[in-house]
Amino acid sequence: MLKTKLNIVLVEPEIPPNTGNVARLCAATGAALHLVEPLGFKIDDRQLKRAGLDYWHLLDVHTYPDFSEFEQQNPEGIRYLLTTKGGRPHSDIEYSPGGYLIFGKETEGLAPEILERYPETKLRLPMRPQARSLNLSNTVAVVVYEVLRQWGYSGLI
Repeated sequence: MLKTKLNIVLVEPEIPPNTGNVARLCAATGAALHLVEPLGFKIDDRQLKRAGLDYWHLLDVHTYPDFSEFEQQNPEGIRYLLTTKGGRPHSDIEYSPGGYLIFGKETEGLAPEILERYPETKLRLPMRPQARSLNLSNTVAVVVYEVLRQWGYSGLI
């Protein structure tokens, strides 16, 4: 288990296997998973469970009816927004313990009102200009492991 708190937030995820892959990543790294509704699937979706395999008992998962409720229940901690509209690469920032890595839905990303709330922590993964974006679960994995690298892989073997 991580000695330092890592939080992953998926805002309105739509594709069950992506969320299942992120859940498995959370189980393997000790990160908490926060799901902001509406979800494009039911939590008991077969595809979601299949992607997470037998790791569901290791999850610290929280759900919220909307982003406002997420913010109300989690008032502390820096919000790091991962978006193709980000101004800085994800590796050009020092991540603070207790912060939240926030990712938007697969088809549209984060809503403009969320992006406007946290302009100083809008981050992106560097990629060729011709590429629209990476798969959500791949993006989450890249950023999570950058945070863990910075934290010296605390609590992991």
